[in-house]
Amino acid sequence: MIFFPTVGEPATNGKAAKPAEGNGVDHDSDDSDEEGEDVTAPAAGGAAKKKKKNKKKKKKKSPTAQSDPPRVLMSSLFPQKNYPKGQEEEYRDENLYRTTNEEKRHLDNLNNDFLTDYREAAEIHRQVRQWAQKNIKPGQTLTEIAEGIEDGVRALTGHPGLEEGDAYKGGMGFPCGLSLNHCAAHYTPNAGNKMVLSQEDVMKVDFGVHVNGRIVDSAFTMAFEPQYDNLLAAVKDATNAGVKEAGIDVRVGDVGGVIQEVMESYECEIDGVTYPVKSIRNLNGHTIERWSIHGTKSVPIVKSNDTTKMEEGDVFAVETFGSTGNGYVREDMEVSHYAKRGEGHAALRLDSAKRLLNVINKNFGTLPFCRRYLDRLGQDKYLLGVS
Repeated sequence: MIFFPTVGEPATNGKAAKPAEGNGVDHDSDDSDEEGEDVTAPAAGGAAKKKKKNKKKKKKKSPTAQSDPPRVLMSSLFPQKNYPKGQEEEYRDENLYRTTNEEKRHLDNLNNDFLTDYREAAEIHRQVRQWAQKNIKPGQTLTEIAEGIEDGVRALTGHPGLEEGDAYKGGMGFPCGLSLNHCAAHYTPNAGNKMVLSQEDVMKVDFGVHVNGRIVDSAFTMAFEPQYDNLLAAVKDATNAGVKEAGIDVRVGDVGGVIQEVMESYECEIDGVTYPVKSIRNLNGHTIERWSIHGTKSVPIVKSNDTTKMEEGDVFAVETFGSTGNGYVREDMEVSHYAKRGEGHAALRLDSAKRLLNVINKNFGTLPFCRRYLDRLGQDKYLLGVS
């Protein structure tokens, strides 16, 4: 079995948030008895004595829809954990037996428990993503946008991340990336950031959700000017083509070739000039491991001679990046994403560095984090420690 969480594309930051009215949230409590009418009955000596007849308690209704902004726990919407499966691709060619062989299907189902965590994380991502796509508008700051998405994820997982170790159980799989225009990926606003989204911007929104260390990595692009529609369509179509091509025993270089062919069949006219859309050569998709966003395998988005095979049990993020530029990225701007390597050990001399490492170990482990996450935990004077 191979699973692809990426399709290519209850507290806020310190304050509790109330679900919006009228979105399927029932505010009746199990503890509130409703009193019925008084019934008069004759008593000894002719005096009338009132008996109180109580109505049955109302059962607390489960929420049936998400609030706006999203604050309803996923476990409340799916109490039986029957999360949507999403789109499934049929096996092809020599792997057809995996769906036609009853014994193989039975064995696969016995090992599918980990998919429950993935499907919960995927549904959380989908609901927060839909809210973000409807509510992100020019004029908002990048910090406002990032915190809105991150608050939604934390609320739906039920892990605000303010108590020690809570963020390690569930919540953000990695910081919300908001990369504008020529910035291709991996930028999230640090504290004090004043950047504002404008009408002319092209913004890549990339965020992860994890449940028990199972990380869903998915992104989408937003643009408000119609002249960028073809660019967005190129990336979306290329992503879908890559996911469709992927499967057990498929070579990653072949997946990259399919992605490139679809991506570079598009053109984009910007301010009267027509540009070919190019796949970015030095960015890749990747495998995802538990508690680790980047595994050991890469998926190129151009044709390559990489003969590495996708294998049963692998989890891949099929990522695509399209550009009207020269198709290469380079390091630029300030560092905003951090993560602890699973292997290796550095001798720390400063007590402040040791305390910071202890905070990182208990709250994030090997999950990526950003400076804003350290700020939420009350950390300060940490820049030297993360440099």
